[in-house]
Amino acid sequence: MPHMPDMPDDATLTETGLAAAGTGRVLLLACGALAREILALRAANGWTHLDLHCLPANLHLWPDRIPDAVEAAVERFRDEYARIFVVYADCGTGGLLQARCEKLGVEMVAGPHCYAFFEGNDAFAAHDESEITAFYLTDFLVRQFDAFVWKPMGFDRHPGLIAMMFANYEKLVYLAQTDDPALDARAQAAAERLGLAYERRSTGYGDLGTALKHAAR
Repeated sequence: MPHMPDMPDDATLTETGLAAAGTGRVLLLACGALAREILALRAANGWTHLDLHCLPANLHLWPDRIPDAVEAAVERFRDEYARIFVVYADCGTGGLLQARCEKLGVEMVAGPHCYAFFEGNDAFAAHDESEITAFYLTDFLVRQFDAFVWKPMGFDRHPGLIAMMFANYEKLVYLAQTDDPALDARAQAAAERLGLAYERRSTGYGDLGTALKHAAR
C-alpha cells in the first residue's frame, strides 16, 4: 500500500490502479476522509481493477453540497468506467444523496454516516439511542481533529464555547480502524480538550469492507 500522508481538509485525491481506466474497471468515488482505509482494503484484497477518486473531505462541513459534488464527478467519469460506486453514506444529506445516486443510476454505501458503517450499521443502530450523549471520532478525525472539529467550531478563538456546545455530551468514543498507540493518545487528548470521558473501540473497517467487496464483484 502506498504511503498516504494526512490529507488536508480540501484535498482531492485520484489514485488509479495498475492499468489504464477503461472497460471492466470500477471507479470508487469517495469522501477524502476514507482514502487511507479504501487503499488499505484495495491492497489487502488485490482489487487492482478498482480506481479511486476522492472528493474534498471538508464537504462534510457543508453536507448540502455533497449531492451536487457527487453528481458532477459521476458525470465527469461516467464514460471512462464500467461502473461507479459512491463511497459515501448519507453523511447528513437527509436522504438527498441516496435520491441523487438513484437518479444517476449508481450505488452507494449503506448507512447514516461513517461512524455507523465502521462499527457495522447493525451494531451501531443497536446502541444509537443509548449513546445520544456520545461524540465520535474515526482515525481520520483524530488526525484532523483541529481542522474538522476544533477550528470549525471556533474553539481556537472562543474556548468558552466548549462548555456550551458539549454541555449534553458525556463521552468521546474513538472508533479505531487501526491499532495505533499514537492515534489512541491523540484521541484521549481530544477527549480531555472537550472535557469528556474517553472510550476506545476497535472496529477495523466494518461494513466498508463488505461494501467494497460488493463494488469489486
